Amino acid sequence: MKRLIARLWRAIRGPMQWRLLWLAHATFMVGVTGIVRDSEGRVLLLKHRLWPEGRQWGLPSGYAKRSETFEDTVAREVREETGLEVRAHRLVLLKSGFRLRLEVAYEAEFLGGTLRTDGFEILEAGWFSPDDLPEELQEGHRLLIRGESARPATP
Repeated sequence: MKRLIARLWRAIRGPMQWRLLWLAHATFMVGVTGIVRDSEGRVLLLKHRLWPEGRQWGLPSGYAKRSETFEDTVAREVREETGLEVRAHRLVLLKSGFRLRLEVAYEAEFLGGTLRTDGFEILEAGWFSPDDLPEELQEGHRLLIRGESARPATP
């Protein structure tokens, strides 16, 4: 029986194998966070309209789209939310286990642009010194800024 299954598996190859694997295994949403710093060491923080009251400040965050690299997700989310251009570099967090969600965070390099919020998702945006962060900052994001391991909040 094992040989028959192995032969069938090899016979279907490519896209059909991937489809069967996708159906048989858990599918995860991937929350991606970017830790963007400017040349002065300040970090980009956003006040998110849709996040819980009292914890609305956080790093640029969002969900990866199908076929998008996580590095591209960071760049897209920052561009959509602030108009700024960034490039993701070092992976600083990869964590799974919360329901069917994978959480990823990258250090990101600020490349340029003019800071402007999207007007819907983001209420405010600004550059903050790591020593002077908003009180309403998500605790997980505070730890990421400090270089400590944490689970970023991506509602």
